[in-house]
Amino acid sequence: MREKVILICTQCLSRNYTTTKQKTQPRLEIKKYCPKCNAQTLHKESK
Repeated sequence: MREKVILICTQCLSRNYTTTKQKTQPRLEIKKYCPKCNAQTLHKESK
């Protein structure tokens, strides 16, 4: 079963992306494009 997660930019703290992950996986950390920062930054899963 998969759960929905929200990804938050670590620079500006804006919530940019939603995705799904397996419940048994650890927290997601992905480099993605942030339109507010206008750069590629690290995005972490919200709590």
